[in-house]
Amino acid sequence: MVFLNAVVKLIAPIFIITSPITSYADQIYSIHRTRSSTGFSLDIPLIMLVASILKVYYWFGAHFSRALLLQAILMIGIQLLLLHVALTHRPPPTHHTPFAAHPSPRPYGFWQWRSVKPYWSFLTYLTVSLLALHVLFSATSLFIPYTEMLGLVALAIEATLPLPQLWANQKRRGCKGFRVSVVANWLVGDVFKMWFFFAQGEGEGGVPIAFKLCGVFQMCCDVGLGVQWWIFGDGPEDLGVGKTKEAVGNGFLKGDGFTNGIPEKGVPLEMTMEGWQRTRVV
Repeated sequence: MVFLNAVVKLIAPIFIITSPITSYADQIYSIHRTRSSTGFSLDIPLIMLVASILKVYYWFGAHFSRALLLQAILMIGIQLLLLHVALTHRPPPTHHTPFAAHPSPRPYGFWQWRSVKPYWSFLTYLTVSLLALHVLFSATSLFIPYTEMLGLVALAIEATLPLPQLWANQKRRGCKGFRVSVVANWLVGDVFKMWFFFAQGEGEGGVPIAFKLCGVFQMCCDVGLGVQWWIFGDGPEDLGVGKTKEAVGNGFLKGDGFTNGIPEKGVPLEMTMEGWQRTRVV
């Protein structure tokens, strides 16, 4: 067991540092290849960027493991790239249709802007404001409590990372657009991360208890995402070969261009003339 702990302590930091690439590279490539970020929650880059920026400032007061600091810095770069790709390939806004579900509006339309500029402006203002507060408190006795507060906020935010995707998957009862490779990397990363966290001490260069508590919560959420993918797959809209179309009460079939007997928007109404043709007189 001592040998295994030593191996984990040696390998886990490398895995932790490179986890932003292994976790999100496939998602970035998938959005770029399909030229669509449909099904991907933009809240994921928001959560990871805010949490990672806060963790960088937290390190100056807590001096936790450098592997976690390097991970936060690399995560910022990867999430900026992911946000750029997701915004570039956003689906066009849908027009209002009767009985259609629409996302709930947020105050000031936060993180639901159609323009790209507000996203980058928000991140810039956040980083500059934190830098100003860092300089202001660095020479005072409030610096350590201030950085500890940043750490708690950062880890609490990061722990909520899977929640937007969990909610989105549950609402549409499918995981289309969200790569299973991301879930797999999250779960594998959680195992390494938890082992590394609890094998390390809590002093300087170690892992504070807040990291461990938030890590446990996040692992539970990641397991939930894995269960959703196993149960829902890509969702009911994916009618592949061998899948049976579901009949509705009025005799129409879902997936044949009808929903509750009403032709779906954009699906042409085709009627066979067989049996309607007049008898030809010879």
